[in-house]
Amino acid sequence: MALLHVAVLAPAAVLGGCASGGDWPSLARRPVETAAERPSGSAAPAAAEPGTGVSQQTVPAELSARLAALEQAARESHQRFQAKRTGATSAVNAARGGAVASEAWSVATVALADLESARSDAMVSLGELDRLYAADQVDGGNGEAIAAVRDQVTAWIADEDAVLADLGSRLKS
Repeated sequence: MALLHVAVLAPAAVLGGCASGGDWPSLARRPVETAAERPSGSAAPAAAEPGTGVSQQTVPAELSARLAALEQAARESHQRFQAKRTGATSAVNAARGGAVASEAWSVATVALADLESARSDAMVSLGELDRLYAADQVDGGNGEAIAAVRDQVTAWIADEDAVLADLGSRLKS
């Protein structure tokens, strides 16, 4: 029984020692942590363009150029995906009902892999946009400009995901 008391009290004594003294960072909430609790759009005030209700956000030139480059890279990736889509669809249709590992099945599998590769290029842009958005939020920004580009890239990728899922399911059946 005494051993049980020691087993229960020992961790409390050790943890209590961890909290004493020292120069520790505050556990108080940071502004970015409370921004999520504010009504939408109030995290960082922005001027509204008269008569439109659309806020204007001053975007630094460097960020604006980076966003344009990421959107262009994703757009080109999506265009490559769209250009390869017809060939992949034809290959999958030709392989339907055929044996796994047949010539037609192999061609269709390679065509699907090629589509996935085009999609992955857009994912690289999306990953960088997510990083920029998170960094902007931590710095207290509202991320409107980043979110707009990110939403467009996400929509392209969602379309591509739907195509890949459809073609993949057709190849399996």
